Amino acid sequence: MPQDVVLRFSRQEYAARLLKTRSAMASAGIDLLIVSDPSNMAWLTGYDGWSFYVHQAVIIGPDGDPVWFGRGQDVNGARRTVYMESADLVGYEDHYVQSMEHHPMEVLSAEIVSRGWARGTVGVEMDNYYFSARAFATLQKHLPNVRFQDANALVNWQRAVKSPQELEYMRTAARIVESQMTRIFEMAEPGMRKCDLIAEIYDAGLRGVDGHGGDYAAIVPLVGAGVDGSAPHLTWDDSPLRDNEGVFFEIAGCYHRYHCPLTRTVHFGEPPELFRRAEAAVQEGMELGLQKAKAGNTCEDVALAFFGELRRHGFEKNNRTGYPIGLSYPPDWGERTMSFRAGDLTVLQPGMTFHFMTGLWQADWGIAMTESIVIGENGPECLASVPRELVVKHAAGATISVGDTPASDPTKERPSV
Repeated sequence: MPQDVVLRFSRQEYAARLLKTRSAMASAGIDLLIVSDPSNMAWLTGYDGWSFYVHQAVIIGPDGDPVWFGRGQDVNGARRTVYMESADLVGYEDHYVQSMEHHPMEVLSAEIVSRGWARGTVGVEMDNYYFSARAFATLQKHLPNVRFQDANALVNWQRAVKSPQELEYMRTAARIVESQMTRIFEMAEPGMRKCDLIAEIYDAGLRGVDGHGGDYAAIVPLVGAGVDGSAPHLTWDDSPLRDNEGVFFEIAGCYHRYHCPLTRTVHFGEPPELFRRAEAAVQEGMELGLQKAKAGNTCEDVALAFFGELRRHGFEKNNRTGYPIGLSYPPDWGERTMSFRAGDLTVLQPGMTFHFMTGLWQADWGIAMTESIVIGENGPECLASVPRELVVKHAAGATISVGDTPASDPTKERPSV
């Protein structure tokens, strides 16, 4: 590793991650692991580059350091970000890129053979965004003497409990998303084009806070205004925000690829009674869910507490209400393992991190106030400190609804709007 490369984590932490992964491989009966998820690649080696649109991987063999594999022109990016030596950085020539005649997995297969690893059981991430059917077929063709096994999410599960350094990065991301939300509260108003407001969100997110510049988030800002608020995953256009409508913003601060997602809802003009009822249901349900979000309870405990309170108010949510977060690349800032949903009996542990996604999407409107949390022994830490109340903006200015709905940190000043 070049001496001027600055790793995001210590060599000891990377070694501990590799040890955990090899232990999980042994438990699953896997001799060799091919990791193609860029989040898992970064977690294992430090690799950080926008190169996941071509085939790449990290290979975990029976011993030694991981092997980085990718496009030849990206080898220098690996040299600048990983801890391994050059002998473990393998690039393929450019005629393999998006070719119908050749495939990079041919080169990877030859590398595996040359290292004496073409035997036993090879794990691959079968249900991964970045591992294609053709990649798998090519490996099968060129490694006929191995048995392939689905190792999807094997590494993801090792990432569930965050280290102190990871939590510090997520707390910095939380400060960034606080700044983004403040910008929204200050600037959003009827007549403003949605694209102009998104530009402000990006400006705040990338400029960062306290000398810490922000990264691009794994998901673009999600915006649902009026009837579009009934859909959780729409983005934006150049149409204006309108009076007498609610609009939710799901965004994330991101620092060194670690995310802190957060959602808040703004209403222009006085909200209708149904909107206020939904706000109360979501807020009270979140409080009950947060009380269950502690070590020793299960994901299901959190979900049932929240869903039960929603039903008491006359609302139903037919989708999960939370998922793990941390280090991520597009197209998703979730870790794709456990979920806050009925039937998920995963036991919560200190240091696990979740986006408690309490969004409520109805036939022609939606409302959402969420929290990113760290599981603790006695309860969760809410990473960001932004009041959860519905933000109401009138023509003459802005006010934040008060009532009985709690803020993330009641002792902290509300954003200046």
